[in-house]
Amino acid sequence: MVQHSRRVGTYEISVLHDGVFEAPLDVLIHADGEIARDGAIARWGKPKVSIIVNCFALKGADGITLVDAGTGPSWGAAMGHAPAAMAATGIVPEDVSRVLITHLHGDHALGLFDGDKARFPEAEIIVPEADFGFYGDDANRARTPDKKQGAFAITVTLKKLYAGRIRPAPAGKVRPGISLIPLPGHTFGHSGYLIEGQDESLLLWGDALHLSDLQACDPDIGFVYDFDAATALASRRGILERAAHENWLVSGGHVDGFRRVAKKGAGYELQPA
Repeated sequence: MVQHSRRVGTYEISVLHDGVFEAPLDVLIHADGEIARDGAIARWGKPKVSIIVNCFALKGADGITLVDAGTGPSWGAAMGHAPAAMAATGIVPEDVSRVLITHLHGDHALGLFDGDKARFPEAEIIVPEADFGFYGDDANRARTPDKKQGAFAITVTLKKLYAGRIRPAPAGKVRPGISLIPLPGHTFGHSGYLIEGQDESLLLWGDALHLSDLQACDPDIGFVYDFDAATALASRRGILERAAHENWLVSGGHVDGFRRVAKKGAGYELQPA
């Protein structure tokens, strides 16, 4: 896997490839129902879902910042390669000053943990306050279906291993030149981080899209992993339109490299930057 990097603002940003997640086609849903879903899959023409998984390293004057942390060893041998990718860029865990979490799903947050220890012993963890608040509430856990409870367990471990070093963040600036943009739906408080530069800005949008080609072309396609499919769809359409209008660079947990969003017919296209 190519190690993409790019300078934006005051940061040198490297894509850290964590692995590839594969799933059957029945994880896909469509806002217009099964017939629309089956038609989209037939046009796509692929036998299964294969999703690249990334996180990001930002090197700047304020130290090393990660955006998300990958899976660690929890999801098998096909995943958990972010630490090796980090080492290839010259970063060891003790170098990391902070981790910005887009949301509390396993492929973004389990890499914070090294067994029963914190993987990043010096790092502050910045997490969207809406996600942290929701998944830290036992009453919400009791009302949530079992298959969507993973983020609750991750939040419990996060509180234990990073006690005193967690900062729940609202929308707006979280670091110099970095702002949190809420993109709810995939999880309760799912968010992206906009890194601002004079010449261009980069939005790391977490899981706004899982399959760049398929969902950009038809944003009505979602995943069973979405906490609230209708809200996720509204966030996906809104951020595609905004990114195209602003001419932002974009990347995310499941985007290969850096892209720009362009309108194409009734949908969009992610073009190599």
